[in-house]
Amino acid sequence: MRGCASNMKSMIPKVFKEVIDLGDGREISIETGKLAKQAHGSVVVQSGKCMLLCTVVSNYEQKDLDFLPLTVDYREKFAAAGRYPGGFFKREARPSDGEVLTMRLVDRVLRPLFPKDYHSETQVMIQLMSHDEDVMPDAMAGLAASAAIQLSDFPFECAISEARVGRVNGEFIINPTRAQLEESDIDMMIGASADSVMMVEGEMDEISEEEMADAIKFAHDHIKIQCEAQLRLAEAFGKKETREYPAEREDADLKKKVHDMAYDKVYAIAKAGSSKHERSTAFSEIKEDIKATFSEEELEDYGGLVSKYYRAAEKAAIRDLTLNEGLRLDGRKTVDIRPIWCETDYLPSVHGSAIFTRGETQALATVTLGTSRDANKIDMPSYEGEENFYLHYNFPPFCTGEARPIRGTSRREVGHGNLAQRGLKGMVPDNCPYTVRVVSEVLESNGSSSMATVCAGTMAMMDAGVQLTKPVSGIAMGLISDADSGKYAVLSDILGDEDHLGDMDFKVTGTADGITACQMDIKVKGLSYEILVSALQQARDGRLHILEKLTDTIATPRADVKDYAPKMVTVRIANEFIGALIGPGGKVIQELQKETGTTIVINEDPETEEGIVEILGTGQEGIDAVLAKIDSITFKPEVGSVYEVKVIKMLDFGAVVEYMEAPGNEVLLHVSELAWERTENVSDVVIMGDVFDVKYFGIDKRTRKEKVSRKAILPKPEGYVAPKPREDRGSRDNNRGRDNRGPRRDDRKRD
Repeated sequence: MRGCASNMKSMIPKVFKEVIDLGDGREISIETGKLAKQAHGSVVVQSGKCMLLCTVVSNYEQKDLDFLPLTVDYREKFAAAGRYPGGFFKREARPSDGEVLTMRLVDRVLRPLFPKDYHSETQVMIQLMSHDEDVMPDAMAGLAASAAIQLSDFPFECAISEARVGRVNGEFIINPTRAQLEESDIDMMIGASADSVMMVEGEMDEISEEEMADAIKFAHDHIKIQCEAQLRLAEAFGKKETREYPAEREDADLKKKVHDMAYDKVYAIAKAGSSKHERSTAFSEIKEDIKATFSEEELEDYGGLVSKYYRAAEKAAIRDLTLNEGLRLDGRKTVDIRPIWCETDYLPSVHGSAIFTRGETQALATVTLGTSRDANKIDMPSYEGEENFYLHYNFPPFCTGEARPIRGTSRREVGHGNLAQRGLKGMVPDNCPYTVRVVSEVLESNGSSSMATVCAGTMAMMDAGVQLTKPVSGIAMGLISDADSGKYAVLSDILGDEDHLGDMDFKVTGTADGITACQMDIKVKGLSYEILVSALQQARDGRLHILEKLTDTIATPRADVKDYAPKMVTVRIANEFIGALIGPGGKVIQELQKETGTTIVINEDPETEEGIVEILGTGQEGIDAVLAKIDSITFKPEVGSVYEVKVIKMLDFGAVVEYMEAPGNEVLLHVSELAWERTENVSDVVIMGDVFDVKYFGIDKRTRKEKVSRKAILPKPEGYVAPKPREDRGSRDNNRGRDNRGPRRDDRKRD
């Protein structure tokens, strides 16, 4: 028994923990030693009731690749929120767009910190294990990934973390709650090490460049604290020695030889300012000429190095051209924007369309208008809701002149579409009655197609009659810098070739009054905030230039939707009438939609206890017919008011009349209320189809039925004397006149 007790005691894990104070009584803890100990590194990151488990594993065998096969996977488990997954199989399947976006945020910060010659297959897996309504888990995913790597033996440069910044009433908040974020004018994720900011992505409510820099500084100060906590945890746990791996082969003499053969030729071609195709062909010829100087045996041995060193020489020549002469691959200066042409209303059958072409980048955007039933449903453990404005981005292989397999929507397409959506959505007014879907088809790409999507999307929505608050444009920027000389150049409207050779690539969208969204990847260490603000200011100039081209094409949104596009009318009705409008088994609403050629959607507003009825139709007559039906169902006459009515039925004791403004609503006009004079026959005063006015008196206390009167609005005849009451014909309490008719029928039965 003693041995058993000793073994049980030895199985209790030793847990190591660090706590980070966020302020306002909130904190984040990082814990290791309890879960997933066979992974190369594992941590549990917790804030409130929110818990993330992150594990990292990297194989010891190097892959024969020229890139790092890194996979970052982020998943939210429905059990974490006490919910079941949707679908037939009731289990988590492919990642949602929200999960993919979190994967991209983490990947973009981690990947540059692995050595360029490290090619072992590496997996970072982050799982939401417990959900808290007041904690947004994606803000802690980067912290969890870096903390797990710090406990491993991976060759990784330094600890990093990511944090979300919001601003409410002018005060910055680190990792705000979702409720705080709804009141915030900034929603920005920043990834950084203790020394350098590396990644920025988010959306803003038309803030200035200086305000954006201040938000980044605020986040960076908190990230430094999170990086220190990771290092303390790793030290307490026992940091493993960095693993050894076979380094890539290098040959300094060969590198110099290739550089000397390539540099001047590349520099000359780059300076000539040719097109993408001409440039690519010329560069390929230089590379092939260099290879031709080697024997087949040498190429078999050194071929990979020759290609690698050529790419390095090409990059150096292009960067030097820009830093030394202020020129770029296509002949532009650093601040120049490529030629732009735009067109709207290109597609004859869609609700709105636009083409935006900038240089060799082209996007065709379409807009589709729908009801709330067409909203994009979001069903994640950490968030349930819907989007009434959403944008989808497609990047087919032909847009870059390639042929490759198409295997569904890529992570890149999800990320670029989300950036464009965030840039535009703040300008879609809250009172827009439609669900708006924008689809961007990238038809050519040599530069930022996501920013072309923003521009095309702006014009397409204006073409569709969506009343945008302000038009939005977007621009992609680059930065080339040299730490030794202190030179730097900010590049406006970068090419695809410039996208990967610079020290910072960033995309900015905004109106004439401020920034609405951004995405930055900063590759140079210690980028000063002065250079950052300068780059953002240059981006603003370029953005305004592009915006002018958009507004020259379509200055304001169309006053109304197109003739063939659906018109949307929204009305509110009391909840008590919803059942009558739907009808038994949906009969009324289904027949009404069929008869009028409309789509009718009914939602309940819990705050006002009203029904919101959306009527979507291409014909005004159909919409008017639905409105008339709703008016009829919800019609309630007011006591003392006068209404126009029509006789629809003749009876001995009066006429049944229908309210003209609410067909289908009937009321009895008693014979005594037809005229001041005694009326023996109803037909002496009115006939079928007559239209006249009556006054509504509400519920008659004696008959307990609605009472209307025609005579009440007629002038009383001069010398009028009220007629004597009609002879009493008996009542249920008086059997007079029955004695001669024998017993009641029920009495006869009893007899």
